[in-house]
Amino acid sequence: MSVLPRGLTVRRDAGLYGYERALRRAGLAPIAGVDEAGRGACAGPLVAAAAILPEGQRGQVPGLADSKLLTAKARERCYEQILKRTVAWSVVVVGPDECDRLGMHVANVEALRRSLARLDVRPSYVLTDGFPVDGLEVPGLAMWKGDRVAACISAASVIAKVTRDRIMCDLHERYPEYDFLTHKGYITSAHSAALDEHGPCEIHRRRFVNVRRALGESVPDDADDLGDNVLDELVHESMEAQSMEIGR
Repeated sequence: MSVLPRGLTVRRDAGLYGYERALRRAGLAPIAGVDEAGRGACAGPLVAAAAILPEGQRGQVPGLADSKLLTAKARERCYEQILKRTVAWSVVVVGPDECDRLGMHVANVEALRRSLARLDVRPSYVLTDGFPVDGLEVPGLAMWKGDRVAACISAASVIAKVTRDRIMCDLHERYPEYDFLTHKGYITSAHSAALDEHGPCEIHRRRFVNVRRALGESVPDDADDLGDNVLDELVHESMEAQSMEIGR
């Protein structure tokens, strides 16, 4: 269900934390935000995250904004603060093989659901970015450009983006010819040129038109699943690093 509670209004100038303050006044706490990173990339994983920020000053993350509007260094600073301040957070990584099997929209919605299910604290209300997510078992609201107007969505977007960028930087070491360090698997002119020259690697998503064009033929049923095997190892390393950060 994607509606605001009856009688609840939020002023346009309420700022990044306005929606959460209003929902708390209506008795709808805790409030979770969810977002993803990598939906439009043709290589690498899709990453979804969920975050619940605490009430008051502790829940106000210095410099927090939509992850796409922050520099890489600013995202890293926000990321560290978010992990220290959140009531609960989670991250889900969906490999390219599963993205191909499900299709990007289905994979995206499923990843957002999983991220919410993994929260240690059950939310009473959920804010999502852009479109509603069915099957959440709690009420919620889909917000246009939600990562720019709701702090918990912004926090989730930073967690998802930083997690995915770290994975792509590790994958760059394995596949340097594609320069994942620079474009993180998105369809840039440099990435397209590398695809044309080298063809797809194991972590490219076969559903994308440019990848299929580079293949020159349909993907066989017995295609190598090394992409997800490699990804599992990198995700494990990334999550261990994140657990160490929380304990600081």
